[in-house]
Amino acid sequence: MSAIPDYMRPVVIEEPPASAQVVAEQAVLALNDSMMRYYEASLAKFIGNLREQHPIILAMFTGQGGQMTLYRPGRGPEHAPPVPLVYQLAKSVGHSSMAIYEIVSPYMANSTANQLWRAPLETYRTENRVALEGLDALDLISETRSILRQILELNLAFMDECLARGEYTPEDIREFVRSTVPHAFKAIGIASGAQVGHWMGVVEQWQQQLGAEWDRTYAVTNTLYVARQNNILFSVLAQFMGEEAIGDRLLLIETPEFETTPEKLLDVLGRIIADRSLGMMFFRDYFLMDVELLGGGARAAIEREMAARGRTPVLPTLAPFRSNDWPWKTDPAKGTGPARLQDAAFDTPVEY
Repeated sequence: MSAIPDYMRPVVIEEPPASAQVVAEQAVLALNDSMMRYYEASLAKFIGNLREQHPIILAMFTGQGGQMTLYRPGRGPEHAPPVPLVYQLAKSVGHSSMAIYEIVSPYMANSTANQLWRAPLETYRTENRVALEGLDALDLISETRSILRQILELNLAFMDECLARGEYTPEDIREFVRSTVPHAFKAIGIASGAQVGHWMGVVEQWQQQLGAEWDRTYAVTNTLYVARQNNILFSVLAQFMGEEAIGDRLLLIETPEFETTPEKLLDVLGRIIADRSLGMMFFRDYFLMDVELLGGGARAAIEREMAARGRTPVLPTLAPFRSNDWPWKTDPAKGTGPARLQDAAFDTPVEY
């Protein structure tokens, strides 16, 4: 058998031996990797114990008005019935005028020369026409049907005008938008009324069924940034769990997506509650781990760094770790301008 030529032999690159410093760094960093592995294993057991000992309500955002699930110890998940369809119908029509704005606004500087808006507007006009023609077949009270009809008719009138003229101006858009706002405001009232009324009934029934266990129930809901202010599902739960439960057994979790899964929400809840026991053991405070552990040190470092620069640090107040304050803007003295949609949208105050 002939010998393998040197140029065909695999090239073996020998790594230089790691320095003592690199070996030491890896050994120290491995401690945290191991800690996280043990933490995850312990967390899985903790979540199992939590479900065996406490009722848990998951209130999750959905495009259909939300989803609530009750987990009772020793039982499978109990899914609440969905929000009445009128919620989705009112929201869909209420959003329709905004869709028209999104179609035409990119081209309003020169809609005559740039006709890219025409095709999508023609398509959406057809969709609005079909929706309008189907209103009478919907199971709605006459007042609700009338409000939805007014919105769709305003939409069609504006789209017809734009398509007939082959152009529109920024002023045309502003006039159209302002004409739809009063009706959209009423559509919001219809949708939110249906949603709140439904979930109030669901949570009230669960409270009655759980009896004394209600005071041991945990509830958690997820929210995107824009939905955390006056979050509907959280606010409904607060009415029955009470202010003292906020930040303790009632939690609002801000997330980067509108929707999440029950598994993710249970995992987050489990982490929060498990870390409280850890905080109590290490730092003698049950709620300390609800905030960033390095936050206190970072705060002191920011103060030192800003002082060295001759500047005043911008930092939040030192609120107690255990707080039942609402997890969103609550202080009327902070900020300026309107605090309600109707104060921003109307010259004369209106109510839902």
